[in-house]
Amino acid sequence: MLSLVILLAGCALKGDVRRVELQVSALQDDMHGLEAQRKAQLDSVLAVLAQIEQTLTTEQTYLVRMRGDLRTDLLSVQQQLVAVQELTGQSQQRLSELRSKIEAQGQQPVPVVETPAPTPGAPAPPAGAAPAAPPPGPGPDQMFDLSMEQYRRGSLGTARLGFREFLRQYPTDERAADALYHVGESFEAENADSAEAVYQEVVKTYPTALQAASALYKLGLAAEARGQKAVARTYYQRVVTGYPRSDEANLARDKLQHLGR
Repeated sequence: MLSLVILLAGCALKGDVRRVELQVSALQDDMHGLEAQRKAQLDSVLAVLAQIEQTLTTEQTYLVRMRGDLRTDLLSVQQQLVAVQELTGQSQQRLSELRSKIEAQGQQPVPVVETPAPTPGAPAPPAGAAPAAPPPGPGPDQMFDLSMEQYRRGSLGTARLGFREFLRQYPTDERAADALYHVGESFEAENADSAEAVYQEVVKTYPTALQAASALYKLGLAAEARGQKAVARTYYQRVVTGYPRSDEANLARDKLQHLGR
């Protein structure tokens, strides 16, 4: 009886051991499967990262190339603009020189033609006939160009006298507003009050000229510099309202936004 019990106990123990071995084996298989799955996922992630890195490298190379092309194109455009400006400046200079030559020729005295002695029996010349007198001074083109030349050289006092004389002799010339505006600019460095008075005159005398917008904007800048923000806003608003398509209107809008409406 005892032997039978021992035998049965041994069989039961072997069965438990076998069952544990099978469970351990199944657990090991599961762990291997999970490890293989994790490895596959890691490989997939690494592959995606490699693809992203390659794409970024390609895009970076493209951006660098595009930046170089844009820089080259921009340089080319700038060179073309400089060339156009040079040609325009040369053309304007030639026109001014030609205009001055024409005016200078017009100022030369008319040569006096000696009248031969009258032939006996020939009709006498009409009474009151006299040679034409030469013009008293330079014409409007030459006077304006000479004044502008002095202005560009920095001889503001001389330029101011020239523009004043131009306005005195040719007040209806199409460049009168421009001349008066330059008079105001010539005062800016030495007498701000005189400059503002001239700008007021520009606005009053030539309200439809583009120089009126520039003069109003200059008046706004002067008021803002003195700390008179309300006055400055009034001038800027007049520029925006009265001359909405001028370059000064865009500057005035920025000033109004900065100062606050």
